[in-house]
Amino acid sequence: MDFTPTEEQEAARELAGRIFADLAGHERLRAAGTGTDAELWKALCAAGLPGSVEETGLLGLVLLLEEQGRTTAQVPFAASCVYGILAVARHGTEEQRARLLPGLRDGTTVLTGALPAPGTVTVDRGTVTAVRGTVTAAPGTVTAAPDTVTAAPDTATAPPGWATPAPGAGRLSGAVAWVPWLRDATHVLVPDQDRVLWLVRTEDAAAVEPVELTAPWAAARLVLDGAPAERLGRSDATAHDDVLTAARIAFAGLQAGVCAGSLDRAVAHTSVREQFGRPLSTRQAVQLRAADAHMDTEAIRVTAYEAAWRFDEGLDAGGAALTAAWWASEAGRRVVHAGQHLHGGTGADLDHPVHRHFLWGRQLDAYLGAGTELLAELGDLLAKGDPS
Repeated sequence: MDFTPTEEQEAARELAGRIFADLAGHERLRAAGTGTDAELWKALCAAGLPGSVEETGLLGLVLLLEEQGRTTAQVPFAASCVYGILAVARHGTEEQRARLLPGLRDGTTVLTGALPAPGTVTVDRGTVTAVRGTVTAAPGTVTAAPDTVTAAPDTATAPPGWATPAPGAGRLSGAVAWVPWLRDATHVLVPDQDRVLWLVRTEDAAAVEPVELTAPWAAARLVLDGAPAERLGRSDATAHDDVLTAARIAFAGLQAGVCAGSLDRAVAHTSVREQFGRPLSTRQAVQLRAADAHMDTEAIRVTAYEAAWRFDEGLDAGGAALTAAWWASEAGRRVVHAGQHLHGGTGADLDHPVHRHFLWGRQLDAYLGAGTELLAELGDLLAKGDPS
């Protein structure tokens, strides 16, 4: 395997790094609050970075998300690329790709996802399909509070601009506890109990209620009441697992960037902060703590790179994705705690930039499913002889 970025991937990463550095400073992040920085999102899309993922693959996306994580920039880059561009490009019909991808590339369409553990949403299959059941997690996570989703068979025509194949249409009702970046999204991807993926427009939701998370993401509770839904291509359990695998890898890459940014700030702080006439960075305890954080960050990065490489090469990446997610969850938590600790009393300041890395790191830890749950799932795969 070779993780050396291609010329296109390296160019995209350098461009993303410059844009994030210029437009995701501390003051702008404070002003953005829990909303998206519209100017930054516009700049990223104008530069063609979301659309570049179609060419650079999941490894290219991981490289871009590292740059976002370094600054904790307030844009739905990860969600819209992994649940939108990659999912639609790989599993959507030709008509869906033609209709949705242009908007996903230029940022006018933002797609997030709700991918819980399987077996929680039932589906009533008839001439026209409808979804009913329970969703137990926010998008990309393994755990969350349960929510009920029910639906009656739909015989009405789809809204203007939607595809209208009868076997792929339905109406959804119920609620999803929290969906990251939902307040910025135009569409959300939802699976049923058979792990079939459905597209729902957020404007068709009965309510999008803001939810406060650990990290300042634009999250919301999704309430559906007879909302029209569209099946994503001919998606099945295989497509669901493919999208979930890609999401785990992408958000692990985001965590690698969050940790790198936290560690960079800690190194800069301890290099200039003096104690008893010497910089803190000359103290052995500080050096060892920073070294451990560096090794943890590299472990997150290399496992995310390996999983993304396997995914792009068409190899089985399920086990590798769980490994990357476990490192991102367990090691990521250690790194952001170390970054805050190495700032001493300054790290306790809720307004300090390093505190954002702490919040993002803890949120990603929970979002990826927490280490013990990921290990349990990985153990099941290994027991079944999963090759990856």
